Amino acid sequence: MKKIIISLAPVKAGTPVDADALAVDVEKCVKAGASMCHLHCRKPDGSLTPDISYMVECYEKILAKTDVVVQASTGGISKMTIEERCRPLQYEKTESASLNGGSTNLWEDVYVNSFEDIRYCSKEVYERGIIPEVEVFDTSMIQNIESVAEEMPYRRPIFYNLVFGHKGCMQPTMESLAAFRSFVPKDAKWGVTHYGRDNWNFLAAAIAMGASIVRIGFEDSYYLTKTQNAVMNCELVEKLTHLIRSMDFDVATPAEAREILQVPKR
Repeated sequence: MKKIIISLAPVKAGTPVDADALAVDVEKCVKAGASMCHLHCRKPDGSLTPDISYMVECYEKILAKTDVVVQASTGGISKMTIEERCRPLQYEKTESASLNGGSTNLWEDVYVNSFEDIRYCSKEVYERGIIPEVEVFDTSMIQNIESVAEEMPYRRPIFYNLVFGHKGCMQPTMESLAAFRSFVPKDAKWGVTHYGRDNWNFLAAAIAMGASIVRIGFEDSYYLTKTQNAVMNCELVEKLTHLIRSMDFDVATPAEAREILQVPKR
């Protein structure tokens, strides 16, 4: 039976982060079916920072409760340089990290990821034995990554996360999903993020079309039902796990996720 990785992104951008409460929520999420936790490097007030100390504190409290796969973000709209954005890779327990595939309009901002940035981040993740998850906001970014992969050693399969829903980017329609999926190389694995999600149909379609990773959590949406928002991330994970199992798939444990991603042992 195919195992789907549920990637948890539990913190909404710009909101305060309580490390103790976050650890409790993530532990419940893992028990409910999540196997990876995606965090940006933030201060307690929720603002992005190149100082990794509070991110490390959050992960240490999380890992004291559960063995979730640690995924650090190298993104987010900010004035940080790519060197500063990649500082979370210095955390020795980072197992996976986002690697952005190019520049795009992201709401009212321009999200800059030049080829120089892509090369720098790629070098950093591979030299540290970290598994990159390539974030792509339009189909050209897949070609960007494949081009850079010709210049430097990329491990296969490459994992692409197809991101939908942001203003200025691909929108979460079935037509867009089908088109985007058609550009993913046959030797790659892929997953989806639905930012601003207000239904479960899009995630179900992605799972049916072969997604290996599905992201859920407050970073993207609080939506639980048409009349209810989730209070804790674990509510979203529970519902996604039920959806996956109702489609005759199963959710990966953290150990199984490491096998699927081929995460090197620390």
